[in-house]
Amino acid sequence: MGAKLGGASGGQTIDQNADINVTPFVDVMLVLLIIFMVSAPLATVSIKLDLPPPVPPPPGTPQEDPVYISIQEGGALFLADRETNITNLAADVCSALGGGQCQEERVFVRAQPEVRYNQFMEVMNTLQENGFLKVGLLNEDIT
Repeated sequence: MGAKLGGASGGQTIDQNADINVTPFVDVMLVLLIIFMVSAPLATVSIKLDLPPPVPPPPGTPQEDPVYISIQEGGALFLADRETNITNLAADVCSALGGGQCQEERVFVRAQPEVRYNQFMEVMNTLQENGFLKVGLLNEDIT
């Protein structure tokens, strides 16, 4: 297919080029490849996990029972099976752990699904303010 140009010199026919120019496409793809190669390592987030040792402790090693803090629907707090409140929570947790360096021990927190977020965060903030940084969250049902 061609086009005819008219003018003073007469009619000239210009042939149409049917080839696809892929150079801009390749340029764009290379730029995108470089962008993804640079940004991919930045997108990875690492989370520090405190995993248990791969080997169980030797027999005869005393195992302490973990301390569970349960948050009920109305905001009531239970430490194992006895009731406590937010002001006495740190002292009660420390006495349940046997005193000493009680902040170094792990504490587990579980809440009923109906517990409001601010009640849960109040317990977490109280624990953190009193030095309990090893807190485990449980998602099992409270019966």
